[in-house]
Amino acid sequence: MNELILILYFVSLTILLIYSSHGFIMMYYHRKFIDYEHKKLENPTYDEIVTIQLPMYNEMYVVERLIDYICELDYDKNKLEIQVLDDSTDETVNIVAAKVKEKQLLGFDIQHIRRTNREGFKAGALKEGLKTAKGKYVAIFDADFVPKPDFLKSTLCYFTDDKVGLVQSRWEHLNENFSILTKIQALALNGHFVIEQTVRNKAGFFINFNGTGGIWKKECIEDAGNWNADTLTEDLDLSFRAQLRGWKFIFLRDITTPAELPAEINSLKAQQFRWTKGAVETGKKLLPMVWKSDQPMRIKLQSTFHLSNNIVFPFVLIAGILNVPLIFIKNSGPYDMIFNFMSVFVLAFISSFLFYLNAQKDVHVDWRKRIALFPLFMAGSMGFAYNNSRAVIEGLLSRKSEFVRTPKYKIVEKNDKFENTSYFKKSKIDTSTYVELLLAVYTFVGVVASIYFAEIAALPFHIMFCFGFSTVSIMSLRQSYLKNKKVKK
Repeated sequence: MNELILILYFVSLTILLIYSSHGFIMMYYHRKFIDYEHKKLENPTYDEIVTIQLPMYNEMYVVERLIDYICELDYDKNKLEIQVLDDSTDETVNIVAAKVKEKQLLGFDIQHIRRTNREGFKAGALKEGLKTAKGKYVAIFDADFVPKPDFLKSTLCYFTDDKVGLVQSRWEHLNENFSILTKIQALALNGHFVIEQTVRNKAGFFINFNGTGGIWKKECIEDAGNWNADTLTEDLDLSFRAQLRGWKFIFLRDITTPAELPAEINSLKAQQFRWTKGAVETGKKLLPMVWKSDQPMRIKLQSTFHLSNNIVFPFVLIAGILNVPLIFIKNSGPYDMIFNFMSVFVLAFISSFLFYLNAQKDVHVDWRKRIALFPLFMAGSMGFAYNNSRAVIEGLLSRKSEFVRTPKYKIVEKNDKFENTSYFKKSKIDTSTYVELLLAVYTFVGVVASIYFAEIAALPFHIMFCFGFSTVSIMSLRQSYLKNKKVKK
């Protein structure tokens, strides 16, 4: 049995090392292309019609803000078409109708587009709007985004040739300083946007549209097969299909679009579940197409890492579970040589740290303060291992599920509250929360055992697993309690 545990643990750590060490490759390309600049038009005319699509479902707290910001874009009003793709079933419908009428009276070409059902969810809404879209270009913003006035002029100038199909901006965070939870999310997202997206784009690899904050050439969407709803990440799916068709994407690290981060843990868990499962679904769908294409081997390999990296979560969970018996195994048999060899896996931690360190240094002057949250980020990632492992398994098994929206509460300032909003509703405690609580207790045994056997090197990892599972489960229970208490009142 001991040998079986050691083999399974070794395999899990090897997979984690491979994917984590990919950060070293990112750092290499980051340095290699650090001075690279995308070409842009020297004297853009901005005379093309642009369609703005605003897909939404029950967004009563943020929809007015979004439409106001869209109507403040620095662009000729006569060349701007705004489609509010509203699949809502609550008061949002009336709020949108009133706001659209107000803007129409001001001379804006803005339409309130409703469907009889939510078929295809967000992908279905975007596809429906595209049928009547007038613009050569199509910009998309989710309901919680607040684009800056110069967004269109800052992005359109990068459509330098006929094969540029998308220009994507970097997400900024309206409520990064709201709580530790939002600060850690910002740290994680900065890693994706500042390093992954930037480096892949500069090095000539495929990148993905991030679902919002970007502008497409309409022809590109149609040529790539339009929006599909067979995965939960329609943005990632369309992105790879378009690039396999020869379209070029541009990512602008220094052009930012602010948005709201999930302020409560259960919404974040639902969002992470959707993103993780959708990425696995997309990988299953498109990786065969990638490998059958005539793309260079370097792009095929990078695309494989890109589309399969969420597979690490089950192995993070396995490592966390096996960490506990391994303490006892190490102190009960002749396995010192094996455990000494396993110390090489600390490289995975170093790679991840350097990855996120560079992401903070590149865009923030107070990067030291921000990177100090890295241990909490790592613990949180471990705490999400069960939630995201479920998503991976469902994606691999092709189990279909509904597109669960992330509620937006218009949380920007520290004193803003979400507990009294209509979307903070009574809910049953998910079974996964109880599993996470049990894992917290279980991994605490590992902490105690590490201290007892003086396994100082192993102790930080046991603490992070225990802290991660404890924090995620307790926060989930607390917010479920607050929701149910609110209903009783």
